[in-house]
Amino acid sequence: MLHGRASLRPDDIAFTFTDYEHDWAGVPESLTWSQLSRRTLNLGRELGRHGSAGDRAVILAPQGLHYIAAFLGSMQAGLVAVPLPLPHRGSTHERVGAVLSDTSPAVVLTTSAVAHDIAEYIDQAGLRAAPKIIEVDALDLETDAGTSGRTADLPSTAYLQYSSGSTRLPTGVMISHRNLQVNFDQLMRSFFAESQIKVPSDLTIVSWLPFYHDMGLVLGVCAPILGGFRGELTSPVAFLERPARWVQALARNPHAFSAAPNFAYDLAARKTTEGDLAGLDLGGVLGIISGAERVEPATLQRFVDRFAHFNFRDDMVRPSYGLAEATVFVTAGTWNDSSGAVHFDAAELSAGRVQRCAEDTGTALVKYKVPQSPTLRIVDSDSRECPPGAVGEIWLHGPNVADGYWGKPPEEQRCFGAVLVDPSPGTAEGPWLRTGDLGFVFEGELFIVGRIKDLLIIRGRNHYPEDIEATVQEITGGRVAAISVPVNSTEKLVTVIELKKRGESAEEATHWLTGVKSEVTSAISNAHGLAVGDLVLVPPGSIPTTTSGKIRRAACVEQYRQDQFTRLDA
Repeated sequence: MLHGRASLRPDDIAFTFTDYEHDWAGVPESLTWSQLSRRTLNLGRELGRHGSAGDRAVILAPQGLHYIAAFLGSMQAGLVAVPLPLPHRGSTHERVGAVLSDTSPAVVLTTSAVAHDIAEYIDQAGLRAAPKIIEVDALDLETDAGTSGRTADLPSTAYLQYSSGSTRLPTGVMISHRNLQVNFDQLMRSFFAESQIKVPSDLTIVSWLPFYHDMGLVLGVCAPILGGFRGELTSPVAFLERPARWVQALARNPHAFSAAPNFAYDLAARKTTEGDLAGLDLGGVLGIISGAERVEPATLQRFVDRFAHFNFRDDMVRPSYGLAEATVFVTAGTWNDSSGAVHFDAAELSAGRVQRCAEDTGTALVKYKVPQSPTLRIVDSDSRECPPGAVGEIWLHGPNVADGYWGKPPEEQRCFGAVLVDPSPGTAEGPWLRTGDLGFVFEGELFIVGRIKDLLIIRGRNHYPEDIEATVQEITGGRVAAISVPVNSTEKLVTVIELKKRGESAEEATHWLTGVKSEVTSAISNAHGLAVGDLVLVPPGSIPTTTSGKIRRAACVEQYRQDQFTRLDA
């Protein structure tokens, strides 16, 4: 696909990456299709000298155009790409070390700016065979490469997508070229064809999501190539430093299409000023995917309201659901002010039943379309399809579902290849992917409740942590983690709440924190019928998260039990 684009549109811009690390205003660098094709072929030839088809090529580099070249060059050489985050200097970074041991790479692709650190890091990892370290930016990739590239004996696996490790050690999902192509087609059909939106020729993918995360890789790197779109990219740090950069990019690029996790919508709405958007218009935005963590209706509403007078419309927000084991995308919903969310009785949901309740009460959930491809079913603990209106596990069947986890024994592959008992007419017996997510179908729409592993069981009743977190966030605005901790053969509810400390004096701060505690305790009691065992008020950035911004609740439990949180009210 890449080389085809290069032959048809050699001088069109493929990717622009804007680097804000050394210049607050940003320094953009662009590659045309022909330049990217040439770099890919040259790097593929270089990598062919250091590895054989099917060997792994780990990418440990800063976000940028060299990272994209490393990813594409690996596949050109017939190596299996392994995109990873760059370890922080001086960190042990267990996640990357575990992946290096898991994949035994033949090569590690990096850049000259960080190569020394990466070499030291690989030494510390204690690998049996040291991989060849290649500095992508030190190679001459601009010479005329011709058009011939390796086409024989290539592996079906394109890359290994390592999980962000919210509940376990990272696991590599084997994504094939077919998975990727099929999932891109499913995504385009859902967001455009089925929504009756014509794909304009100047569609621009705007993304700051990390390239080592499934949505960042598929949307930011693969989708522009598969669809022939221009990619307007930057880094997660650039977004976090100044969220207005993302909103400005949406306004400045024609027919922008983008994605972000729930927390980013909140951050952008809070941190973007009127001056940041002076003279800009968001009316041309085609859509923004909201995914990676449970979509909170209140967050979307705040975002829409904040940017409405810059011509941002509520139907531009596209709540979406997916997971790495299904490549990335499963289904999407539409959002609007009047019917964006449906409210359900929280106690009934906790018991596995579905009962609608009045607006502004109970649990507000976003609705999604039940997809035709992939096939989706709600399944009970006996592997039988649930009737509509019953909560169960979401199962998926389709060609976007990966073959399995890299190098894991059969007992750790059980979420793949599941079989339905007595499937309904027209429903396949298997193989099905067990997603580990709870959901239900109500009035023909799909609703997603949360992760099975994150379910809180307190005094014999189930509670979804996302519900409790949403209740608290309405008061505090920041990130919240709701966890249960065993105490004397029972479980107590602990909420860890990130807050910016207020008050000029210690006395004023104490008074304010006491007020927050009282308000939160009362809200949780009223909304969920729960007594809070402990409220842990911490500074922003204290709650451990995954690479995609999901809360690592198991890590929160461990930190709490070891008294490692720095409390604002200590």
